[in-house]
Parts: sequence; C-alpha cells; structure tokens
Amino acid sequence: MEANANQVATKLRQQLSPQSAKKNIDFFLLLNAGLFATAAGIHFFKTPNHFAFGGTSGLSIILSTLFPTLPVGTFMWIVNAVLVVLGFVFLGVRAMGWTIYSSFALSFYVSLCEAVFPMQHAMTDDTLLELCFAVILPAVGSAIVFNIGASTGGTDIVAMILNKYTSLEIGRALLVSDLGIVLVAAYLYGPKTGLYCILGMILKSTVVDSAIESLNLRKVCTVVTHDPEPVRNFIVNELNRSATEQLASGAYTHKEIHVLMTVLTRHQAALLRNFLRSTDPHAFITIVNSSEIIGKGFRSI
Repeated sequence: MEANANQVATKLRQQLSPQSAKKNIDFFLLLNAGLFATAAGIHFFKTPNHFAFGGTSGLSIILSTLFPTLPVGTFMWIVNAVLVVLGFVFLGVRAMGWTIYSSFALSFYVSLCEAVFPMQHAMTDDTLLELCFAVILPAVGSAIVFNIGASTGGTDIVAMILNKYTSLEIGRALLVSDLGIVLVAAYLYGPKTGLYCILGMILKSTVVDSAIESLNLRKVCTVVTHDPEPVRNFIVNELNRSATEQLASGAYTHKEIHVLMTVLTRHQAALLRNFLRSTDPHAFITIVNSSEIIGKGFRSI
C-alpha cells in the first residue's frame, strides 16, 4: 500500500515539474495551432468553393448546401458530436484521449471563423489557387497535430472503431467514404467541382506526408578529421549537441583518423560546416537528410 502511494507521489511530482509543464504547454499550443490552421483552410477556401474532399468537413459542406439555414460550422458540431458518442460506445472514454478535444475544438474554430470573417463567396476568381490553399492549410495543420501524437478527430474515430472491430483495411475504408462524399459533391455542384474535389483528395495525403517529413527533418552529419578536439568542443559547447566518436583508419593512407557522427538541425549543420571551413579545411563531412530521429533529445521511442 505504501509502495503504491510512493509511486503515485513520484508520478505526481514528475507531472508538476517545470519540464513536464513546459512540455504539456507546448503540446497544447501546437495542437491548437494545427487545429486552427485546419479550420482556416475549411472556412476560407473549402466552404466557399464547395471543396468536399471527404471527412467531417466535406460532409458538413454538403449538409450545409442541402440545409442552407445552418452553416458548415454548426454541422461540424453535430457530426463530430455523433462520432464522439459512437467513440464512447464502441471504444470507451480512455481510448478517445485528445480526440474528443480535437473534434470539438476544430468545430469551435470553424464557427469562430464564420462569426468573425463571414464568407459570402470565394476569396478569388482563381479556382486552382483556392484549391492549393484548401489543400495546404488543412494538410499543414493535420501534419502538426499528427506530429505531436494527436489527431484532428472526425473520421479518425471511425478508423479507430474499424480497427478494433473489423478486419477491414482502414485506409481503404476511409478512402471509400471520402470518395462517396466526393461523388455526392460532384452531383450537387457539377463535374468541374467534383474533379477539383478528386484532385484535392489525392493531393491531401501527399502534402500531409511531405509536411510531416519537413517538420521532422534533421541533418545527420558525419565528420572525418585528424584533429577531433576542436570539432568535438564546437558540437558540445556551441551547438549543445552530443556526438558519437569512432577511431578509424584511411583505406589508402592507413593513417589514424577520427569519425564523429551527430544529428543537427539545418541551421546547426550550416554552422558546423562554416566552422570546419575556417578551422579544419582538410576535414571531410557528409550531411544526410533524415525525417525520423528517435531517441533522447529528439522524438521519444
């Protein structure tokens, strides 16, 4: 009993520590930034052009057209509420996690945009330009949210239910549902809008993947040098990073050399390259892009 109490007290202290508080605040701010970017894309570019790519926003755009007395934001509240209830029934409260907050926060941000910046028609006459922003803004927002381990809610709840109770491939099931929404949009708004919706649906997943890779992009730098001390000190003291050092030998000269491998941001990699240029011009450096760095100082395992 006493051991359990000590464990609870230890976990509580960890949750209340300044480091944990900062981490939770950063998570919350990034989550809301991603949701707001998604909502902005829905309100300013998807809704005026009837770009129903799928998901709760696409379904809400169609429902708002069929029942014009209610705006898109209101239908998003309704659809997300239904999905959250289904999530409670089939998954339980604990399994839903931040999905509950994301579902209603996204609906709130769309309603906020509708109240503050009402849109009676498209922002420009260039439909293709509008499509680009209708894809990019929600894709970047979703990438931010997915990157911190959360979700934007909506059809993610359907995916979680399908994953638990059926052997149906989730990606294929969601693609079929999105395609169904696109076909209804083509019927309501005409073949031109329908084709734009199909194009947007295809681009959406590609842009999300690219945005996630860009957010996680790091530079894996490998330095080969005869004088490792200045390089080591620069990486540790100036860049506040660590490195892995190995002793090796040249295949041609057979002379002893040192190999230092470190992972840096783009800016830090440029600083390291400039440092080597001025202090060790005979050093050899390779710089490789990586979008998945997992471990201490980066994403947790």
